Amino acid sequence: MGGQKFQYDESGGTFFYFLLSFLALLLIPGTYYWWPRNQKQDPDKSNKECQCEGCKKKKLVLQTSEPWKGTKQFITKTVIVGGWVIFFILAYRVSQFDYEYANFDPYEILGVPLGASEASIKKAYRKLSLILHPDKETGNEKAFMKLTKAYQALTVEESRHNWEKYGNPDGPGAMSFGIALPSWIVEKENSVWVLGLYALVFMVALPVAVGMWWYRSIKYTSDQVLLDTTQMYYFFFHKTPSMPLKRVIMILAASLEFEKKYNSEIVERQSDNEEVPHLIKQIGNLGEKNKERPLCYLYSIKARALIYAHLSRMQLNPLTLDKDRMYIVRKCPYLIQEMVNCVSQLIMMGYARRVHRVIRVETIEWCMKLCPMIVQALWEYKSPLLQLPHVNEDNIKYFLSKKRYIKSIQQFAQLKNEDRRSILRLFTEEQYNDVMKVIAKMPLIDFQVRTEVLDDEACTVITAGAIVTVTCTLYRQNMSILFGDETAQEKHCEEEKPDANAETEEKKEEQVKEKRPVWQKQQKKGKKSGKKQPPNKRQIVKDAVKQNNLSKENKEKIAQNSVQKTEETEEKLEKDKTEKKKEKSTLENKADGAGDRSDADESDLSDDEAEKSDDEGSQTDSKKTAALEEDDDDWDKFQSGIGKRDRVLEGRSKMSHSVHCPHFPEDKQEYWWVYVSDRKSKSLLTSPYHITALVDHEEVQLKFTAPKWPGVYTFTVCLRSDSYLGFDQVHDIKLDVKEAPEVPTEHPQWDLSEEEEESRPEGEASDVSEFTTDEDVED
Repeated sequence: MGGQKFQYDESGGTFFYFLLSFLALLLIPGTYYWWPRNQKQDPDKSNKECQCEGCKKKKLVLQTSEPWKGTKQFITKTVIVGGWVIFFILAYRVSQFDYEYANFDPYEILGVPLGASEASIKKAYRKLSLILHPDKETGNEKAFMKLTKAYQALTVEESRHNWEKYGNPDGPGAMSFGIALPSWIVEKENSVWVLGLYALVFMVALPVAVGMWWYRSIKYTSDQVLLDTTQMYYFFFHKTPSMPLKRVIMILAASLEFEKKYNSEIVERQSDNEEVPHLIKQIGNLGEKNKERPLCYLYSIKARALIYAHLSRMQLNPLTLDKDRMYIVRKCPYLIQEMVNCVSQLIMMGYARRVHRVIRVETIEWCMKLCPMIVQALWEYKSPLLQLPHVNEDNIKYFLSKKRYIKSIQQFAQLKNEDRRSILRLFTEEQYNDVMKVIAKMPLIDFQVRTEVLDDEACTVITAGAIVTVTCTLYRQNMSILFGDETAQEKHCEEEKPDANAETEEKKEEQVKEKRPVWQKQQKKGKKSGKKQPPNKRQIVKDAVKQNNLSKENKEKIAQNSVQKTEETEEKLEKDKTEKKKEKSTLENKADGAGDRSDADESDLSDDEAEKSDDEGSQTDSKKTAALEEDDDDWDKFQSGIGKRDRVLEGRSKMSHSVHCPHFPEDKQEYWWVYVSDRKSKSLLTSPYHITALVDHEEVQLKFTAPKWPGVYTFTVCLRSDSYLGFDQVHDIKLDVKEAPEVPTEHPQWDLSEEEEESRPEGEASDVSEFTTDEDVED
C-alpha cells in the first residue's frame, strides 16, 4: 500500500460536504426558533373582547408600534426558505458524487451479464467504443476511458487479478486525506487577503461586538433598569423613611431613563417649551419649584407633569406629548418594581443595623399602590368602578343610591342581572355587554394562609426566636362565578390609607411616641409593677451555669436509678412467671368440687392475658401507622421541595392573564405582591415576593423570625395587585409564641457510663473506634 498524503480539494467536491454540514447546523435550529408563527386566533375573539373606545385606540397603537413587523417576517421567511433550497441543491450534488465514486463494476459498464464469455465482452466493447470514442460526434473521453478500463479488467489477466483482489484494475492506491477547503486559500498570491480577513473577523469584529455588549449590560440591572437610577432610589428612600405618594411620584419621574443623556430613545422637541408649561399650569401643585437634584431638572418636571396628566386622564396632543406619555407610562411598572426592591432591601438593612434609619412600611405600600394607579390611569382616592369601560364620574352616583351602596366591583358583580341593568340603565346594550365582559375576566383570588415551623417535630408550636414559615396559597378564578351570588363574602379589603402629608406624621411623632412591639421595648427603670418582668441576662447566665453543674452531679444518680429500675422490673417478671406455674399445678391437683372454680380462674387469667396482648398489639399497630403517616408526610414534603427547586431552575414565567387597561399602551399581565407586616409597629417582616405566573394556582413561602419574648402577636399577610385598584386582600395571623426550650449542653447518652469503664480490663482499648460509623455500632 502506498504512503498517506494530505491534499486540498482541487475540484471542490469535498468542500460541498463542509457547506452541507454548516448549513444544517444553522438551518435546523434557526427554522425552529426564528420561523414566524401566527397564533391561532379565536373566531369569536372580537365578540369576547371589550369594544370601548379606549380598547380600540389601544389596538391601533399596538399595531402601529411595530410598522416593520410584516416586512421583517417576510425577510425572515425568505432567508430561511433560500437556505433550505441551497441545502437541497448541495445534497443533490453530493449524492451525484457518491454515485460517481462508487465501487468499480466492469460488467455494468460494458452492459453484459455476470460471467459472460470473452467473445460477448469484445462484441460489447466494440459496439460501445464506436459510440463513445472521442473522434466520433457522440464521443465522450471520460466515458471511453472508463469503458477501456472495464474491458481490460475482464480480458487482461493481471488487471482482472487486481480488480478481484483490490477492486481496482490498476492495483492498490495510496490512502489520501482530503481537506474540505479549496487550494487557493494556501496559495502565496492570496495569503495577504486570507490573513487580513482572519484579522478582521477574529481580532476586530468579534472583540468589538463583545465589548459593546458588555458595556451596555453593565449599565443595567437584571430588570433592565439603569444602575444609576437604582442608586438614586437608594439615596432618596434612605433620606426620607416615611415618604408620601407625591414624593414617590417625584422620584419615579426623576428616573434617568427619561433623560436623553442616558437614553437615546427620548425625543426632545421645540414644542415642549410651550406645551409643558401650559400643562403644568393646568395641573397645579406639581412641586416644580423643588430645588433638589435631579428633581428640579427639566426632564424630571416634564415626566412628572405627564404622569399627573395620565392619572387625571387628561387629553394631550397625540403628535407630541401623548407619545411621550405612552413611553413614560410603558416604563413605569419596571421602575416601580425596582423601587419596591430597593425599599425592601433598605428595610432589611435597617433591621441588621447597617443603616441608621428604618423605613416604614407605608413607603413601600405607596410604591405598590402607584403601579395599579398608572396601569388604570386613576388616583388612589377615585372609585375602583372607574376601571370599568364606559363608566365615568357622572355614572358613579347611580352606584351610591339609597337602596344600594356599591363601592367595589365585586359587590356590583354579585347583584342580580336586573339590578345591574337598572344601575346602568343609561348604557346601551353594547356598552352594558362590554362592562360584563370586563368584569367576567377580572380576578377572584382565594387567599389562604398557613403558619408553621419547618424542620421541627412540633411544627405548629412556635417558640421565641424560631423561623416561622408562612405558606400563602392563591387560587385564581374569574369573577364571572359571582354573577347573581349575593351570599358570597367580600374578599377584597379597604385598608386605612396612610396619610399623604409627611409633615403631619412628623408632628405626630414628635408629640406622641411611636408604639413598638413587645420584643422591641426597652426595660424601664423606676417603680416596680405587679407584672412579672423578664429575667435579667446575668441571672439567666447564672442559672444556666448552675444547671450545668447540677447536671454533672446528678448524672450518676440518674444512671444508677435507671439501672435499678430495670433490675426491679426483671425480678418482678420472673416472680410472676413462677407464681403462675405454681397456681396451674395446684389447680390440677385439686378436687372435682373445686374444678369449676379453677376453670373460672383460669378463664379469667386467660382473658386478662389476651386483653393485655390485644392492647400491646393495638399500640404497636398504632405506632406503626403513625410512623408510616409521618414518613408519607415527610416524603410528600420532600417531593414538593424538589418540585419547587425544579420550578426555580426552570425560571419564572411572566405570563398570567391580560389586564383590561385601555389607558396603558402595552399588553399588561396580572402580577401580585405578597408580604408580611406588623401594622402596630408599621414595620415590614418579609421582603415582598413578586408573583408573575398566577394562572390557576400558586404557592409562596415567606419566612421571618418569631419575636424574642413569649406572648400572643398579631401580624398581617398582605396581597397587593399591581394591575387593579381595590383588589388587595389582607389576612391576619395570630402567633402564640412560647418560651424557647433550653439547649441541652450534655446528655447521658453522649458519654460512657462509669460501670462500663470499670468492667473493662486495664490496658484494653475501647471497642468503639474514633472513626466508627453508626452502622458499625449497631452491628
